[in-house]
Amino acid sequence: MFTNKIGIDLGTTNTVVFVPGKGFVINEPTIVALSTPDNTVLAVGREAKEMIGKTPGDIKAYRPLKDGVVADYYITRAMLKYFINKAVGQMNLVKPEVIISVPAGITATERRAVENAAVEAGAKRAYLVREPLLAALGAGIAINSSSGNMIVNIGGGTSEVAVMSLGGIVAFASLRIAGNKFDQSIIEYVKKNYSVSIGEQTAEAAKIAIGSAVPLKGKLEFRLRGRDLVSGLPKDLTINSNEIAEAINPFLMDIAGSIQSVFNETPPELVADVMEKGIILSGGSAGLKNIDEFFKRLLGVPAYAAEDAIFCVAKGTGIVLDHVDVYKRTLLSKK
Repeated sequence: MFTNKIGIDLGTTNTVVFVPGKGFVINEPTIVALSTPDNTVLAVGREAKEMIGKTPGDIKAYRPLKDGVVADYYITRAMLKYFINKAVGQMNLVKPEVIISVPAGITATERRAVENAAVEAGAKRAYLVREPLLAALGAGIAINSSSGNMIVNIGGGTSEVAVMSLGGIVAFASLRIAGNKFDQSIIEYVKKNYSVSIGEQTAEAAKIAIGSAVPLKGKLEFRLRGRDLVSGLPKDLTINSNEIAEAINPFLMDIAGSIQSVFNETPPELVADVMEKGIILSGGSAGLKNIDEFFKRLLGVPAYAAEDAIFCVAKGTGIVLDHVDVYKRTLLSKK
């Protein structure tokens, strides 16, 4: 069976690929490893991520997307080619139509870069759909109803806040703060308070294992291993969940500020709908412990993490692929 349609949740941190009838066929890091002398691609995805912080001088691991948009065209194209070929298979004779998620605040230039990279990577045609709409579809929100719904999609590179009604976005904010910034804040916290240098993967592992958006009475602990900045020797230390909550708090406050600004731009009737239904949280960083409680305390509005929050955008691409004729006139035609 040939695959002629695929959906790609092109995230700054992870890329998820959906194929109708098969489901999620790829969930890999958005990372490419290059050999610098001849600029050839050595590895993509999970294999490339394992190289971060461990490569010799002539191999570099790159994240081709920065803050949700293309930072390096050549590497993005190579990565998309790898994911498309892996999804459709080497024997597939038909170029697939591809639906790709993009940030709500994407510019026309950034949009063209993604479209061109996808077509050059082997797509017959690339349709770009704004992330909040896909996340809302994937979270089970009826976006075509006249009632207002708010989605907050917190990924790796961007946080997207949007209020939707009648199939469109009424008000939105696209903030270039998300999971990667959380990891960086943990690295900086450990450096400042313990004089120990740790890597991105260690910070991410700590965040996933014990990270919490609010301080906990029963602290969770995680053992870190890094380099002592004073002696230069390896050092072990233990960090707790309340320290991570302290480290990431400024960025969570920024996201809350964005939600508040979207409320300020939203018509009162739709604000009333959101107050009644609550804020839906999606994206990989929505899996942070107690993040719903953080927003509820700060904003006074109920917040709920969507089921399988990390896959909401990819699920949304699947729904659009299943009803391309319906969405071609609405979501797919909107620039």
